[in-house]
Amino acid sequence: MRLKGVCYDVGAVMSFNWRPSFEPEIVRHELGIIKSDLHCNAVRISGLEIGRLTTSAEMALEEGLEVWLSPLLWDKSPQSTLDYIKKASVAAETLRQRWPDKVVFSVGSELTLFMQGVVEGRNITSRMTNPNFISQVKASLHNKPLNEFLSKAAAEVRERFHGGLTYASLVWEAVDWDLFDYVGVDHYRATKIENKYVELLRPSFDHGKPVVITEFGYGTCQTGPLSEGFLSSAGLGGNIIDQKSQFLHFVLPYLGRFIHPHIVGNHVRDEDWQARKLVEQLTILDDVGVEGGFISQFVSQITPYNSDPKRDLDMASSSLVKYYEGGERGTTYPDMPWEPKESFRAVADYYANH
Repeated sequence: MRLKGVCYDVGAVMSFNWRPSFEPEIVRHELGIIKSDLHCNAVRISGLEIGRLTTSAEMALEEGLEVWLSPLLWDKSPQSTLDYIKKASVAAETLRQRWPDKVVFSVGSELTLFMQGVVEGRNITSRMTNPNFISQVKASLHNKPLNEFLSKAAAEVRERFHGGLTYASLVWEAVDWDLFDYVGVDHYRATKIENKYVELLRPSFDHGKPVVITEFGYGTCQTGPLSEGFLSSAGLGGNIIDQKSQFLHFVLPYLGRFIHPHIVGNHVRDEDWQARKLVEQLTILDDVGVEGGFISQFVSQITPYNSDPKRDLDMASSSLVKYYEGGERGTTYPDMPWEPKESFRAVADYYANH
């Protein structure tokens, strides 16, 4: 793979900010570690606030990383989403002018799910739980409104941004890839599709353009959500985190500290499994000939590690490091509020030797 990447969230927002603490000095150090110790040559930077996106992107570019800038505005109308993307693309062009050929811009991510107006429902929960959702997708009714939006977005962005363009698609979205320079696919090797993972990916190569896996990963326990479904890719822990307690913990400014998010059911932390599965998938992607991939994700502040298994939200996380809430610091990097997992070391070794 040419692109050896990792996803880096600077603050996606759904119900609450998924990166509550944004300290530029920590961000700069993390991006330096991603380059020098994780052996990445690219980073997919995502989040809502354009200021955070550009600040982080500039730091990454200064480190010598290629930046795939992925602004994320969720659950808004197509027009509001388009206006936001246009504004973000202007900021991206300022960066591209300073670092030509080092910035790729994404006009969106999984918009059938994350934007209003493609399928029924005012937010992602109502869309995915709508009784008509599966039948609409099976009938491909989402593809026409999706491509109508992508056509407008690509045209508007190209007027403002003059670098490479992509979209992070779902494997079942039939995107008009003539609009873009890269075919981008968020493609998790979930247990139920493990045996046909490559088969599902192969049509992406039919467009004669570089194929990049814009998002993939595994949770830190074998029963974790990344082996089964969507929500953990968003960092929410899928079906093994009590999401009400997690929500209240982060949205209540004072009382939230007394609410302890917890794991639902009995699950066993397994860093070795996460590491092995990531290397397995990286090998598959190398063999199939993708241009590159971005592992989801480097760090997740909303799924912190805890020595108590019932409160170890990191079990549900796909992050390569375990985040400490409450000011604790790691030992490998004493100034960082996290510690590398086995997956960090496994990915670093793979990227360094392939």
